[in-house]
Amino acid sequence: MLHYNIITQNTLFILMIGVFFISCRNDKFVQNEQLNVNGKFPDEASKNIAMTFSDNGFKSFELYAPSLYKYNGEKAYMDCPEGIKIISYGNDNEPEAIMTADYAISEEESKTMEARKNVVITNVKKGDTIKTEKIVWDKRNKRIYSDVMVKQIRSDGTISIGDGFDADEKFSRYTVRNPRGEVMAEDI
Repeated sequence: MLHYNIITQNTLFILMIGVFFISCRNDKFVQNEQLNVNGKFPDEASKNIAMTFSDNGFKSFELYAPSLYKYNGEKAYMDCPEGIKIISYGNDNEPEAIMTADYAISEEESKTMEARKNVVITNVKKGDTIKTEKIVWDKRNKRIYSDVMVKQIRSDGTISIGDGFDADEKFSRYTVRNPRGEVMAEDI
């Protein structure tokens, strides 16, 4: 009877160890598959990002993202596959513009950040908004631009469509390319 008890306990112990290792391996596999982006794994991954950038002691930008992945190598880049929010600040340390997008990618070599899908930029001080599907932030030249259709909504309710726009990186000054179809919001 004692011999049977020891065999049963050993078998039960081995079974528990096996289940434990199988469970761990499956969790790790699922977790790795979730990080896999187009067959590539990030070198660094962060969640719930909140970053503040300053220039000469003054806050210039704040960046918020649910996730940020960094890929090193010859063409290093970072992306925010769950969206991004950037707030730019003026010299008075007050918000000047807010940009949101469903996806963003920043390439280190070219010093550009591209935001895609449901991109909305609002000039907080003027009350103007630009909506588009893609913008590029050229960090070297400190400008933001788009070469796809944009919808401009001015603070007075006037709406127009354009073929893109050009702006300074704080979105304090901008021009819409080939604006047309100007209507008041209540006319729509």
